[in-house]
Amino acid sequence: MDSSNKAITRGQYMTLVAAFLGWMFDGFELGLLPLVARPALTELLAESVQTKGSSFIDLWEGVWTAGFLVGMSTGGVLFGWLGDRIGRVRAMTFSIAAYSIFSALCGFAGSAESFFAYRFIAALGMGGEWSLGVALVMEIWPASKRGLLSAVIGAAANVGFLLVAMFALVLHQFIGSTESLMRNIGIPNDWIEMLIANQGWRLLMILGGVPAVLTFFVRLAVPESEKWQAEHAKGKTSFWLTRDLIGVLVGAMGALFIVYLWAFDHPLATRIAGSALGLGIALVGYLYPVLRYLQRAHASIPLGGDVSADEEPIGRTLRNLIIAAILSGVALIGTWASTQRAPSWSNDLARDAAIAEGVSAEVVDSRRIAARANTQMVIGLGAIVGTIAGAFLGVSIGRRKTYALLCITSLGASALFFQTNHSISPWFFASGFLLGVTTASFYGWLPLYLPELFPTRVRATAQGFSFNFGRILAAVAALQTGALIGLFKESGGLPTACTVMSLVYGVGFLFVWLAPETGDGTT
Repeated sequence: MDSSNKAITRGQYMTLVAAFLGWMFDGFELGLLPLVARPALTELLAESVQTKGSSFIDLWEGVWTAGFLVGMSTGGVLFGWLGDRIGRVRAMTFSIAAYSIFSALCGFAGSAESFFAYRFIAALGMGGEWSLGVALVMEIWPASKRGLLSAVIGAAANVGFLLVAMFALVLHQFIGSTESLMRNIGIPNDWIEMLIANQGWRLLMILGGVPAVLTFFVRLAVPESEKWQAEHAKGKTSFWLTRDLIGVLVGAMGALFIVYLWAFDHPLATRIAGSALGLGIALVGYLYPVLRYLQRAHASIPLGGDVSADEEPIGRTLRNLIIAAILSGVALIGTWASTQRAPSWSNDLARDAAIAEGVSAEVVDSRRIAARANTQMVIGLGAIVGTIAGAFLGVSIGRRKTYALLCITSLGASALFFQTNHSISPWFFASGFLLGVTTASFYGWLPLYLPELFPTRVRATAQGFSFNFGRILAAVAALQTGALIGLFKESGGLPTACTVMSLVYGVGFLFVWLAPETGDGTT
C-alpha cells in the first residue's frame, strides 16, 4: 500500500542521504578509471610498450574496463544475495567497505595485473552497493515518490563522476603544493616521487578509500527495510542458502574467461566460441541462487495452500530477469564501450595538437590532463541533467516509450559527438554535454523500472543480477572497442569504433517492446 499521504520520517531521509552518498562515491570510483587509465598504464606497461607499441595500452585499458565490469556484475549478485539474506543495511555496509579499501590499494599497484586484481575486488562492492541502495530506498519510501527517487539515484552517481574530474584538475594544478605538504608531514621521498609520478594517478586512486567513513554512518543512522523485516519474520529469508553462491563463483569464472580470451593472443574463432561459452556459464551461474531460492520458496507452500500475490510464477520471474538484463546491457554497452572512451580520445587529441605546436613535454602533459578532466566534467554535467530527465519521463509518458526515446536520442548524440569532432573545441564540449545527457538518462530510468519487475523477497538479488549481468555484456563489448580501434586505424580509429558500438541503442529500441509496461507499480 502506498503511504504517500504520510509525513516523511527521519529514517527515510537518513536512508536517502546514505544511499545518495553511496551512489555518489560509486560515481567517483567509476570516474577514476577513465582519468587514470592512460597515465597508469603508461607507467605499469612501460617495458612492454617499447616492444609491443602503444596499442598495447588500448588493449589493457579494455581489459581493465572489462575486469571492472565483471567485478561489478559479480558483486551485484553476491551482495544482492547477502542483502536478501541478512538485510539491506548490513550488506550495504560490507559492500562500501570492500570498494573503499581495495580502490585505495590500486594506488599501490606494482603491475597492470595487480591493479586489475585490486580493482576487481573493489568492483564487487560497487556492484553490490547499487542494487542494495536501490532496493532499500524503494522499499522504505512510498511508491508515489519513485520518479523523484530514481532521479536522485541517477544524479548521485554522476555528481561523483563530476567531482573526480574536478579533483583531478585541481590536483594537477596544485601538485607542487601537494608534494610540499607530503614532505612536511614526514612521508618518505621515494614514496612522494611514486605518488606524484605520471600525473598523480596513484594519489587519485588512494582517494578511493574515502567512502570507508560512510560505513559508520550507514550502520548508525539508517533503518532496515520494514518490508525485508516482514519477509524475514515469515522465515522466507531462510530459503537463501550459502552453498548456492557456488553458482556466482562459477558465473564469475565464465565471465573472466572471456576477458582472458581477449586479453591474450588467441585465434578469432576460439575467441568467439569461448565468449559464447563464457556468457552461457555466467548466465547460468548468476541465475542459480535466484532459481534455487524460488524453487525452495514454492516447495514450502502446502499442497492446495494459498499463494500470495508476492509468490509469482518462477517462469515469470526468470523472464523478467532476462528482459531486465538485456535492457540494462544496452545502456551499459553504450556507456562503457563508447561514451567512457571520450576522456581517452580527448587526451589523444590534446596530445597530438600540442606536439604539432612543438611545445614542451610539461605543457603536453598539462593539456592532456586538462582535456581529460574537462571532457569528463562536461559529460558528467550532462549526465546529471539526463538522469533526472530519464526518471521523470518514465513517470510522465510510460516506461517503454521513455526507453525507446532514450535509445533514439543516445544513438544520434553518439554519432554527433564522435563523427563531427576532430579537435578540442567549444563544439567538442557542447556535443559532449549532449552525449552525457542522452546516454546517462538510462540510469535515471533503470532505478525506476527494475524494482517494479520483482517482489520484495528477491528484489535485491534480482536487481543485482539484472543490472549487473548487463555489465557482463558491456565487458565483452568494451573488449571489442579496443579491437575495433585497431581495425579502423586507417579510417578514424577510436571515434569510428565508438560510433559502431553505439549502434547497440538500435537493439534496445526494438527489444523494449517485449518488456512489460509496469506503469506506476506499487510493490
